Amino acid sequence: MPTVFTHAAVPVTIGLGLGRERIPARLLALGVAASVMPDLDSIAFRLGIPYQVTLGHRGVTHSLVFAVGLALLGACASHTLRTTFGRAFWFLLLAAASHGLLDAFTTGGYGIALLWPWSTRRYAAPLQVIEVAPLSLERLLSPRGATVLASELRWVWLPCALGCLALAGARWYLRPRFASAARRPRQATLPRD
Repeated sequence: MPTVFTHAAVPVTIGLGLGRERIPARLLALGVAASVMPDLDSIAFRLGIPYQVTLGHRGVTHSLVFAVGLALLGACASHTLRTTFGRAFWFLLLAAASHGLLDAFTTGGYGIALLWPWSTRRYAAPLQVIEVAPLSLERLLSPRGATVLASELRWVWLPCALGCLALAGARWYLRPRFASAARRPRQATLPRD
């Protein structure tokens, strides 16, 4: 798995790229939480649940069904998040689903249960380029941790930074067009006889 900081890269990219008008701060904060929440299943290690079973690490909580459920739950608070239900749902879905997809690109593990409950098969990306992160802070601060962070910078943060710039550029480019359309007076329609 990538580090907890790197899982937040996807919602941060989308939130900053689209701007506060579309992704308010509260929604962005919930998106960051949704992007790391699937790793709550790592408690399975302490409970003695084997890694490769459905309730183990990278199992149920890394599935698309879990991401949809999390997004629906969060979207129900759309009023508090200062956005619409649909916007909250799609943003949170992307944030939560990105966790499992990033994990699928790591060099360690048995893959993710992406299609649970329809399949218990674990899926891994064809290219596993992100170095798997150590589970302890001590190992993260070691030379191995430096290798992991360099890998995450190259394969996640750099593409996300470029994506953020592309979204912000598109928002800047399209803003005058939307603003001028909103300022145009509407034609009064006369009733037909």
